[in-house]
Amino acid sequence: MIVLGIESSCDETAASVIEDGRRICSNVIASQVKTHAPFGGVVPELASREHLALISTVVASALDQAEIELKNIDGIAVTHGPGLIGSLLVGVSFAKSLAMTAGKPIVGVNHIEGHIYSVVFENPPVEYPALALVVSGGHTTLFFIPEEGRYAAIGRTRDDAAGEAFDKVAKLLGLGYPGGPVIDRLARQGDAEAAKLVFSIPRMDSPNLDFSFSGLKTAVLRYVRENRIAPVKEGEPPRQEIIDLVASFQEKVIRSLLSRLKEAARRHRPKTVILAGGVACNSALRLSVTEENFHAPVYYPSPLLTTDNAAMIAAAGHRRLAEGENDGLNFIARATMKIDNFALEGYEAPRKARYKT
Repeated sequence: MIVLGIESSCDETAASVIEDGRRICSNVIASQVKTHAPFGGVVPELASREHLALISTVVASALDQAEIELKNIDGIAVTHGPGLIGSLLVGVSFAKSLAMTAGKPIVGVNHIEGHIYSVVFENPPVEYPALALVVSGGHTTLFFIPEEGRYAAIGRTRDDAAGEAFDKVAKLLGLGYPGGPVIDRLARQGDAEAAKLVFSIPRMDSPNLDFSFSGLKTAVLRYVRENRIAPVKEGEPPRQEIIDLVASFQEKVIRSLLSRLKEAARRHRPKTVILAGGVACNSALRLSVTEENFHAPVYYPSPLLTTDNAAMIAAAGHRRLAEGENDGLNFIARATMKIDNFALEGYEAPRKARYKT
């Protein structure tokens, strides 16, 4: 089966053609980083306009690179949430028009489920039960997956997502946008022990393995004020005190993520551990998760597939299309969505998700 995937949930316009759910025939991504960098984050209205301008060309390029015509694909998968509603509407509307014109089945895919499927291209098949930690600029969620297609959210961020914390700390220190890559790079040169950043992983008043990063952001802000650290001026290299500070900040983010993942593995004894999402590209996080003994293999995608892309959306949609599903033209874009479709015994019922994009 050949599937065309389309992704436009935030600030990447992407299209991909995959075959049999695991082989990438094309994967085209148009980034908007330069558009949003001056603002230190994604501006929703600008993102929507960029998607409108790019989506036709991006989809045509994906079909051309795969050397296939629209009439020869077997189905279409498109992200319909969660994300920026204006951006989602562009992708969903365009995908529906293609499906109607070509007479092809179409399914709406949850963006977070797409991230979980991003590991299928470069790793052996996932064995279940599995754990998946999805960490990005908009999401930090830990899932227990007893079998393909079934998800129980056993941990969520209660405030900021980890990637959002990276971006905000980078903005505070004058390091630019996006913050994740620059902090990852600088932290390799820093001494996490040199910056006495006081932060303890918060205890949660529930059995869930939830995350919280707002306190860590406050700790960084307090440290900056108490030590009178000025942000980096444009064109100047970061000073060692800032390099050490971001190294300490990153170390504590990783420690928080890893502690929850280790506890989840202890409770559920997974056969596969999945690390996905944009922050999964962080070299220190990858190393820490890989070196931890979960008694199960750790799968994560290559850097190109960690950020938003359409190959992962096509992969998630492939299973449903292969089973004969067709959402037709009645599904809609949704700014907030959940993929957890059952409650695991011993955990609280999932709270209403606060997805930030």
